[in-house]
Amino acid sequence: MAGTGGWLLDMAEGAFDESVQARIWAMARALDATGWCMQAVPGVNNLLVTFDPLVTDGEWASQALREQWAGTVANEVPPSVIDVRVDYGGTFGEDLSEIASWAGLTEEDVIAIHAGGTYRVAAIGAMPGFVYLTGLDSRLAISRRSSPRLRVEKGAVIIGGGHAGVMPCSAPSGWHILGRTELDMFSPCRQDPLLFHLGDIVRFHDSRKDCSE
Repeated sequence: MAGTGGWLLDMAEGAFDESVQARIWAMARALDATGWCMQAVPGVNNLLVTFDPLVTDGEWASQALREQWAGTVANEVPPSVIDVRVDYGGTFGEDLSEIASWAGLTEEDVIAIHAGGTYRVAAIGAMPGFVYLTGLDSRLAISRRSSPRLRVEKGAVIIGGGHAGVMPCSAPSGWHILGRTELDMFSPCRQDPLLFHLGDIVRFHDSRKDCSE
């Protein structure tokens, strides 16, 4: 249980599984249409479901969720493909040299590996518009910093553990900084505040190559 009015469903059995994640998204959409579920929030291979404990019995909710999961199949919404132009290194990517040293690679290798990947939005959380991207090459799967920075700037292109991401606003973070993008991940002024949505495909591009083409 997650408090008196919530259940955290952990579907993971080992490493991240994209097919499991797709079922989680489908289950979240189905629960949003029920009368008893207040909120269904997908995490990475898990799902947080909240309800009103004064109206809904917790044990009933637990059984209902088990049955719902058993009958859920992935019915993905076609994803958008979003290209992210990145200024790597220099003053915009202060951890690039540290990551290269840790991985036994050159800085150019790190940039090429990061920009050569295809990423997917697995979950949105921590702060508005913050996405957990799967697809990071294992050679760049560096643990998060032991001492988080008190401020990482909006637009910072970051990696931490097995995930990649982009800072939607300036905030504390223990992720490592590779570069910066001008894209706005979250804006309450837009009709749709989020730039990325669950299941979207993200590709990073080295801005220097854009200039040379």
